[in-house]
Amino acid sequence: MSQYSLNVCHLYGNLLNTYGDNGNLLVLDYLARQANIDFHSEIISIDEELDETQYDLFFFGGGQDFEQTIVSRDIPRKAEAITRFIENDGVMLAICGGYQLLGHYYMGADGQKIKGISAIDYYTLSQDNNRFIGDVRIVNKVFNEEYVGFENHNGMTFLGEGLQPLGRVIEGYGNNGQDQTEGVHYRNTFGSYFHGPILARNLNLAKRILITALEKKYQESFEHLFEDK
Repeated sequence: MSQYSLNVCHLYGNLLNTYGDNGNLLVLDYLARQANIDFHSEIISIDEELDETQYDLFFFGGGQDFEQTIVSRDIPRKAEAITRFIENDGVMLAICGGYQLLGHYYMGADGQKIKGISAIDYYTLSQDNNRFIGDVRIVNKVFNEEYVGFENHNGMTFLGEGLQPLGRVIEGYGNNGQDQTEGVHYRNTFGSYFHGPILARNLNLAKRILITALEKKYQESFEHLFEDK
């Protein structure tokens, strides 16, 4: 048994798995075990209590409007715990619908306004008879890293003033097709519209997420464990 471990909260994992988003956890699990890190994942879903102090990492996947609406009715009871986790520099990866629900609200394709939990300052509008679909490539200037993926979303997300995106769009549409932003990077939370899953094509980001979670938990360096992975 390893001396190191990560406990992962998979938010609404039985409902939100559009385009194989759960594959992100498979990538993290594989890389962690290659580095002899025990990796434990648990789904927390509808009508279940959330104690954020029990987890080192959150994953929040995407879904269609139907599933997101169901989640939006339950997530207010978890909002304080999720927000505390984020503000305490907990590590989170949120994709598409999960990303949207962390913001103030999003507009469904039918025009319904669905409240988020306002954990991070952004909002999402809908497009009329259009979707952003295709390959996407971005550059994260903070880490000097490039990420590639595939986007398929009706939503147009607009970040609050001063909020950093996950990256600047080089190819594709990103958050809204207007301001060259894609996703969000707030504290240790990473949000994105990349499906596919994102981490299968961007091992640099997967390693960064694992290292950040481990270093926060154990207060020591873990870069060396992933140099050859």
